[in-house]
Amino acid sequence: MRVLALDTTTRAGSAALVEDDRILDERSGDGTRTHALRLPEEIVELARAHHWPLSAIELYAVATGPGSFTGLRIGIATIQGLAYVHGRRIVGIPALEALAQAAGRDLAEGTLIAAWMDAHRRDVFSALYRVTGAPPFSRARLTEIEGPAVGRAADTLARWRAGAARFPAVFTGDGALLHEADVTRESRASVVVPPPSLAGPIGLLAIERSSDALEPSAVRPLYVRRPDVELTRDEKLRRTADPSPHT
Repeated sequence: MRVLALDTTTRAGSAALVEDDRILDERSGDGTRTHALRLPEEIVELARAHHWPLSAIELYAVATGPGSFTGLRIGIATIQGLAYVHGRRIVGIPALEALAQAAGRDLAEGTLIAAWMDAHRRDVFSALYRVTGAPPFSRARLTEIEGPAVGRAADTLARWRAGAARFPAVFTGDGALLHEADVTRESRASVVVPPPSLAGPIGLLAIERSSDALEPSAVRPLYVRRPDVELTRDEKLRRTADPSPHT
């Protein structure tokens, strides 16, 4: 099966061509330009480099989030447009799970993996998984211990330390790199793994989940946190309704 996969959760993002169980090519995007300026040109050029006409792509895959609100909207819309034109379906893959799947492909059964993405404003998007004995990039490879959430890095670490689960042995993602000092301060036994490009893992996961593929219009982003524009709007409405001074 031929799959074109796209990740726009970060500024650079990535695109990949996956064929059966192999990542044929994976390329990071040009982070100096916005996704709106680069897409769909980057993925069309990638397919052309391997002599894949877009009509030959059998399945599309895209990161559904969390991540940059604008990036998610543009990435999903791009994949929706291509899939619609060529009569194909789409598999949406959560970015935090893709991070953990990539980091956990060679880890021992029972290892706890924390996936952290930079959510800005000193927050991280987080999720916690346990590695099983199932094959890498299979649906059963990870058991979800805590689903996608957003909050301060220190608060997330404290919550996990206080919980019943063992503390994560492996952290991955740009949020983990950004807050590596907090992680190592909490547990010197934990390691922080640099985040991989996600488009390739997303493509591999999509093949295993092809039976879950959706019509283009049914794919939705996973924001986890409300957009900043909504938070700002609600704060203005609150201040208008409550004119008392605020300190």
